[in-house]
Amino acid sequence: MTKWLTDKEMHAWLGYRRMRLLLDLRLGRELMAQSGLSEADYDVLSNLSSAPDHRKRLSELAAHMRWSKSRLSHHVTRMQQRGLVTRDECADDGRGSLITLTPQGLSTIEQAAPGHVASVREHLIDLLTEEELDVLGTIAHRVASRLA
Repeated sequence: MTKWLTDKEMHAWLGYRRMRLLLDLRLGRELMAQSGLSEADYDVLSNLSSAPDHRKRLSELAAHMRWSKSRLSHHVTRMQQRGLVTRDECADDGRGSLITLTPQGLSTIEQAAPGHVASVREHLIDLLTEEELDVLGTIAHRVASRLA
């Protein structure tokens, strides 16, 4: 038997869905307008910028980002053409690829990050109280842990 959502639960669910849609759209548009990067570009660059030596195996990066290896490989090819990353064979495994942030890629993410953080602050973080931030963090990590 289906346990339907109560009015309160439906209100929360629909509010979350609408917020996520509008927030993702706004952040994506502002990121593109400010830096010329898509959200996917930003995700790849930010993951590589925080990795040791600014590099990761393609398979590890794909798993972390929850992308298929094929999708990431195609995206990396486009980013290579723009000079943001390089792709090299893994020395210890000829089947694997290492994706490395180029100096241009590092400069690009360093220039994009302040504007993106400002957008995140404006459209989410600064709208919440300290207590709401704690609750949001708790909820987000609980759901993400369950889904992982």
